[in-house]
Amino acid sequence: MAAAAGCDVVMAATEPELLHDEEAKREAESFKEQGNAYYAKKDYNEAYNYYTKAIDMCPKNASYYGNRAATLMMLGRFREALGDAQQSVRLDDSFVRGHLREGKCHLSLGNAMAACRSFQRALELDHKNAQAQQEFKNANAVIEYEKIAETDFEKRDFRKVVFCMDRALEFAPACHRFKILKAECLAMLGRYPEAQSVASDILRMDSTNADALYVRGLCLYYEDCIEKAVQFFVQALRMAPDHEKACVACRNAKALKAKKEDGNKAFKEGNYKLAYELYTEALGIDPNNIKTNAKLYCNRGTVNSKLRKLDDAIEDCTNAVKLDDTYIKAYLRRAQWWDCSSPRLSL
Repeated sequence: MAAAAGCDVVMAATEPELLHDEEAKREAESFKEQGNAYYAKKDYNEAYNYYTKAIDMCPKNASYYGNRAATLMMLGRFREALGDAQQSVRLDDSFVRGHLREGKCHLSLGNAMAACRSFQRALELDHKNAQAQQEFKNANAVIEYEKIAETDFEKRDFRKVVFCMDRALEFAPACHRFKILKAECLAMLGRYPEAQSVASDILRMDSTNADALYVRGLCLYYEDCIEKAVQFFVQALRMAPDHEKACVACRNAKALKAKKEDGNKAFKEGNYKLAYELYTEALGIDPNNIKTNAKLYCNRGTVNSKLRKLDDAIEDCTNAVKLDDTYIKAYLRRAQWWDCSSPRLSL
């Protein structure tokens, strides 16, 4: 009798658990179907909510994570989507859509090598899968664009790098690294508003991004707003103390500002020889800073005029307008010194 009673107790404890599991699965499926309906209507926020409810009810169902990953991708939340896609294939390694979504997230974030591995796994499971075949080609194209861009950056062919990054970003729209490289090259090409726009977009999403802070500073630096530029470089270095480019740019900016100010001070004090030396030293700090160097040439030209070296003064102003063909003051001073150096005809 005791044994029978013990058996009855076990049965009574087990049946409700089984019923609860079945009810949870039915409720989870209902949430999933509602999520699918919202997804079809492109209401991705509501779809996300219902897929999350389904996951909460049945946290070991791979397809629920796959569906939520797809929704997060449509919302542009690729890092979160990647986590869900990875969880879906951890639960079911034969889940082809899960591998495809993991690969797509990796590719969108700019990790083309990881994307290739995911697409390869999808093709192992379904070698005729057209999407996996195409995405695998896309990932390899991104890898090639990265290689070309790296080589061309070393060659200082910044236009080619911008072209490569634009192509890569067609497949990797959420890759901050590609955007930053493009922005840096735009700055080097003097296309400052475009570069600042890219950097500012990234900083709106991540205000601590040291690379974006560096590019913002670089644009200001090349536009001769050196004091503001230093602030951005310093902020970048707070976020990433070993940021080599920000460190070099900050050092150059501070050196340029100091030399230019010292030159201006020497000029005001009438020490033209020292002013000439200081402006010359400043010109050697960073040949890439076109606007500041144009002003330095014009300033040195003024010093040369005070030293009665009009030919040298004219040459300095010519160099200034070669660097910045919108620099009106340099044109006017050159014209003035040309007039002074021209021989007068005797009557």
